[in-house]
Amino acid sequence: MSNHSPYVLPCRNSPSPYQRTPQEVVAALLQEPSRPEGAAHPRPIGKALQATLEGKAAAMSRLTQRVAQRDGPHIHQPVARTDGAEALQQQVLTHVPEFTLILDIIHATAYLWDTVNVLLGETHPPRTTWVRAYLEALLAGQTDAVITALEAEGHDPTHTATPRQAVRRTVGYYRRNRPYMRYDAYLARGWPIRTGVVEGACGHLVKDRMEPSGMRWTKAGAQAVLDLRAVRLNGHWEAYWQFHQHQQHLQVYGRSSPTLALAEAHALEWAA
Repeated sequence: MSNHSPYVLPCRNSPSPYQRTPQEVVAALLQEPSRPEGAAHPRPIGKALQATLEGKAAAMSRLTQRVAQRDGPHIHQPVARTDGAEALQQQVLTHVPEFTLILDIIHATAYLWDTVNVLLGETHPPRTTWVRAYLEALLAGQTDAVITALEAEGHDPTHTATPRQAVRRTVGYYRRNRPYMRYDAYLARGWPIRTGVVEGACGHLVKDRMEPSGMRWTKAGAQAVLDLRAVRLNGHWEAYWQFHQHQQHLQVYGRSSPTLALAEAHALEWAA
């Protein structure tokens, strides 16, 4: 594939606030049963996928256009979730400053696992207990207390340089992202705090099609396939193909086509 990484832009509406407690979120993150039967996560409404190889600025420009199309009185609180990449966060703050920016809890949790693996070892039984305690504190809005406790871990004289460095890395990440880690307020409002829809889109829209063994792409070819695949996954294939066939017929004959070339359409859909 080319050296340009794809930026996937999932856009969706949530049907209603989804109330969870910190303990329920922790149980879900640690893959423990918590919520009663029938209390499933609400499914997104109007989810749309798009991928671009043009970089963050182009991706955010497209997303801004999509947001403007969907704006209206039915939108009560726009929310954007990202990982901790400062460049991406700055793009969000620049293009959609009215959105509440949230640090994805999965990335915040990953830093805890990285830290405890260095401190205790990857096979140490108390690792999960250690992570749970810090994670519950983060979700309860106690980010400052977590930072203070981790700093104390980093100054423990029994630790060598490597564990101290791991702790400092996590502390630095939490300090910089502290404005976007008000998880207690987000949960109280029933807002989403995970970027699962993004991660899933990256795998399904991009990786499954573009990265099998032996694949080689030019930038233009890869973008064309990503665009086709997004059309198909968004459920717009029939409308797209009618438009495509109409434009093609106009270009060749100067008039509309009475029928569609279904075999060609199906072949192209399969390729996407």
